[in-house]
Amino acid sequence: MKAHRIVSIQDPRFEELHRLMQEVFPPEEVLEAGLWEAPLQDPGIHVVVAIHDDEVVGATEYRYYAALRVAMTDFTIVGRPGLGIGRFLLKYRERAIRELAKASGSEPIGMFAEVYNPYATDHGFGGVTPMNPYVRREVLSHIGYKRLDLTYVHPSWDHQGLAVEGLDLCFLPSDDGLDQIPAGLVHHFLQTYYTALPNKPRAWDDMMAGLQGQEAVGLLPL
Repeated sequence: MKAHRIVSIQDPRFEELHRLMQEVFPPEEVLEAGLWEAPLQDPGIHVVVAIHDDEVVGATEYRYYAALRVAMTDFTIVGRPGLGIGRFLLKYRERAIRELAKASGSEPIGMFAEVYNPYATDHGFGGVTPMNPYVRREVLSHIGYKRLDLTYVHPSWDHQGLAVEGLDLCFLPSDDGLDQIPAGLVHHFLQTYYTALPNKPRAWDDMMAGLQGQEAVGLLPL
């Protein structure tokens, strides 16, 4: 298995990646193919696919915010079982983020990720067993992610300004003993991360206002 970074929608592997995303994610979570050109050319956004037998079988997107000292895993897709795709992408991403942090002269304090709450949504992720929401949630828990004590919504990626619910915002702290993080950090991160989506729902505005009114957000077991 090998990793390949995609930096253009003209990359022959991009079509495979986008098709895989459409198979496993709901429509409101998948950016239209043509709108990927600018994000892929952003040096701060890393989209990497796993290739096995000349086929894209998995993918991950991640970024590192040096000023905030936090990373974000945008998504991880395991397209086929029994190949060790999840582990391969995890270790690749860990090494890459360490290198990004070192290059920026910063020390990461943790990584954000969103995960579906299987008790609040029945999305089947295209029937791909490793993408089952119960499995994904437990994998993140095993890795060390914790759930933010926050009623979480985010703007839909279809630019319709809808509130996407049924997810938890999680954080993987570098210090496993950490039980809260500054609310200002969460607010700043979300504001920065979702700058690309100008249409925000009212529920998003309410959530962000709530973060501004508190000092810290608790980290709960996932």
